[in-house]
Amino acid sequence: MTSSTSPSRRTGPLLARLLSAPSRSGRVTHVEHVPARQAGRARWPEWAPDVLVSHLENHSITGLWQHQLDAAEHVRRGQNVIIATGTASGKSLAYLLPAVAHVLEGGTVLYLTPTKALAADQLRAIRALRLAQVRAATYDGDTPADERLWVRRHANYVLTNPDMLHRSMLPGHARWSSFWRRLRLVIVDECHGYRGVFGSHVAQILRRLRRVCAKYGSSPTFLLASATASDPAVAGSRLTGLEMAEVTVDASPRGSATFALWEPPLTDLRGENGAPIRRTAAAETADLLSDLVVEGVRTLAFVRSRRGAETIALAARRNLEEVSPELPAQVAAYRAGFLAEDRRELEKALRSGELMGLATTNALELGVDVSGLDAVLIAGWPGTRASLWQQAGRAGRAGQDALAVLIARDDPLDTYLVHHPEALFGRPVEAIVLDPDNPYVLAPHLCAAAAEIPLTEPDLETFGPAAADVLDDLVERGMLRKRATGWFWTSRDRACDLADIRGAGGAPIQVVEADTGRLLGTVDEPSAHMSVHPGAVYLHQGETFVVDLLDLDGDVALVTAADPDYSTYARDITDIRVAESLRTRPFGPGELHFGSVEVTQQVVSYIKRRTQTGESLGEEPLDLPPRTLHTRAVWWTLPDSALAPLMTAAEGKPVDLGGAAHAAEHASIGLLPLFATCDRWDIGGVSTPIHQDTGLLTVFVYDGHDGGAGFAERGFARATDWLSATREAIASCECEQGCPSCIQSPKCGNGNEPLDKAGALRLLDILLTS
Repeated sequence: MTSSTSPSRRTGPLLARLLSAPSRSGRVTHVEHVPARQAGRARWPEWAPDVLVSHLENHSITGLWQHQLDAAEHVRRGQNVIIATGTASGKSLAYLLPAVAHVLEGGTVLYLTPTKALAADQLRAIRALRLAQVRAATYDGDTPADERLWVRRHANYVLTNPDMLHRSMLPGHARWSSFWRRLRLVIVDECHGYRGVFGSHVAQILRRLRRVCAKYGSSPTFLLASATASDPAVAGSRLTGLEMAEVTVDASPRGSATFALWEPPLTDLRGENGAPIRRTAAAETADLLSDLVVEGVRTLAFVRSRRGAETIALAARRNLEEVSPELPAQVAAYRAGFLAEDRRELEKALRSGELMGLATTNALELGVDVSGLDAVLIAGWPGTRASLWQQAGRAGRAGQDALAVLIARDDPLDTYLVHHPEALFGRPVEAIVLDPDNPYVLAPHLCAAAAEIPLTEPDLETFGPAAADVLDDLVERGMLRKRATGWFWTSRDRACDLADIRGAGGAPIQVVEADTGRLLGTVDEPSAHMSVHPGAVYLHQGETFVVDLLDLDGDVALVTAADPDYSTYARDITDIRVAESLRTRPFGPGELHFGSVEVTQQVVSYIKRRTQTGESLGEEPLDLPPRTLHTRAVWWTLPDSALAPLMTAAEGKPVDLGGAAHAAEHASIGLLPLFATCDRWDIGGVSTPIHQDTGLLTVFVYDGHDGGAGFAERGFARATDWLSATREAIASCECEQGCPSCIQSPKCGNGNEPLDKAGALRLLDILLTS
């Protein structure tokens, strides 16, 4: 174990207690100490409303830190600004002050957040000010119909999300005319979450918003708030289409933090191909969460999936039952898909201290106020350094010392990171990747904009350089009609329904208990193929169900309560065709390409694995329809002449070209998130010794979103670094034949067969020959 400096007074001993059991020896690969930061001087701007200053001072807030003041002054001058500082640095006060000032002067404010939970949390904070002139209200899918009318007519501080803005407020802009006419400030909170395809959709929604505001004579200032990001002004400008100032120097106080990298041990169990099985990150996280709750340490455990959050909470409660009958009730799961009232109850219980441990998806990564936390467990690399620090920063939010632990999954990137701490610490966070010009994103928003207000030539500048060509295509397809005065929407259907901004692929699937009719939650349609197929094990709030029926036409999955001793994992098959190579360059003895592809995927079966050991209990076939994706990919090819050395025996065993390419594909998918703002579930891959379109050995890595998301393009740009890290990750793994830590994939449609670890190393050596 290495350590950069001595750990903090409170969290250092806490980590030592977690490591006190002899069985946990050697699990921590690195400890990083983040020192405390002293506060700068706080003061109020001259224009700050006295009534607000008085209230805040009564709550021991004596002024703004310099970064808050700088952002607020930019807004006061009418200059768009992005404030990109760390978690718990007080970004909300930076926008609250100018927002309230605008409202007191007769203006209105629009607050946008990616999640309903954060909007509800902000509403509580605003109403706590008890300012009669500030009529704040949320306007989202949970707002009752009778309240919506009041919000439109009377609210001057509206908190909503991009979904509601896209589907309701902009299409019905005439009903909001008074609000738009007086709109002075648009706050886009947690904007680092607007990346990839979702971020590209939000960028076009904000352009539509600017256009509607212009119709009613307003030109609001935009204030964006983000966790620390690379080139925040560039990202903010790309998101809004406006020039953007940036504030990045954090002047707030911060307690010290101890950050540990934790690798679960190898077990005595062996996988199907004889590879050693590492103890799961979920099992390690559940044990650590249990220990911290016993210690009276308030803890969040961030988990990558909904099922993972449920599994960890359930396992922790079982652990705690052995200690005390009162303790299991202090642990729960929190995730998307819960009903609104369930989410609010959990948030309330966490704030009050009724809950000591919460296993959550990234739904609680954003700035919901859960101050008072002591520790954060992160079960698996969250996808970006920005998310890592955002999640770790949820502990110590009141300035106290904090403990954060990143627990590696059995995954190439996780393994690489816990053994290469320099890739995490002392490195800048990633840039926010989005592409508003993606035609699959732009086209539906141009239709929506035309339905809101007919498009004119001057509007093309607002929507970007790709707008003219996309409009021509929409006219040719009959979706828009061009007249002398502009472009018009031709259908009676709602144009906003064309844009699926979160990539959900249609209406959500409702998960319903067959015996009682109880609605348990929802699952987006693409995920339904993998998670609520017939026979799938479904977890909800510690209860276990088995799926009886998935009705894709009726948007419902029927489940029955059960207690199986296994989990289920869907398998799919993937076919990829090259539509167009947009960029090509030599790469070693082969070629590197970036371009458009068509991907066809179909879930064909699922595997049952025993919960405790991971042992396979068999495979069951499924009959689900295929899904087609038009997207972007990066791919590399090698000619037969370069592969000739591989055809000779290596250490007495010839290389399996298909297995070598397959192993290289898996590992490269696992490592791309280190170089692009994504995680492995945002991307996919295909490999083959001879591809039908190239005629050569080819390895593809593609964006898992229609039209692409920018991830494959980033891989093309950084291919040498990316594939070199891939080669190193495979070579440094301690297994002999390949394991989940290097070349096996948790989502492989071929059951991780065939794979050739030694062949992958030789293949990458040839490819990386300069």
